Amino acid sequence: MLHKHSNMKTLYLIRHAKAEEHSFSKDDFDRDLQDKGITRATRIAQELKERFQQTENTLVISSTANRAIQTAEVFCPILGLDVAAIQQTRDIYEAHLTDILAVINSVPESVDQVLVFGHNPGLSNLTNYLSHSIIELATSNVAVLQLEEGITFPMLAGGSASLAGLLK
Repeated sequence: MLHKHSNMKTLYLIRHAKAEEHSFSKDDFDRDLQDKGITRATRIAQELKERFQQTENTLVISSTANRAIQTAEVFCPILGLDVAAIQQTRDIYEAHLTDILAVINSVPESVDQVLVFGHNPGLSNLTNYLSHSIIELATSNVAVLQLEEGITFPMLAGGSASLAGLLK
């Protein structure tokens, strides 16, 4: 039974850490993390590390917005993941849940776990769509989704995962 469980895939949906307030002088896309955002992201990443199993088949995908990449750059070293290997895509920035799901569906079947660094409302809506839960991700929060047995990332669809944890 344990062996079967090890074949199950895990999806981590991570909302970016707290960023600078909106301002006219800076484009939303370019907003940077606040110090308190970095502090909180560091704490949550350390909590995630307790339950995170590092495998060579782990993929990290981030929105290209500064605040998402900077959050990924906080989490990855703590989790033992290579910052240089982060795949960046604008398709996650201000994206609808179906756009984010399309990015995840393009992940190869061989991948065991995916971490997605992005934005609300898309990530919260995607979490709820995949797992039939009702959660709202605050900044730096991590939704841990366990894909049903036999489901790979290209097959992932509504209701085919369960919410295994919410780190906040």
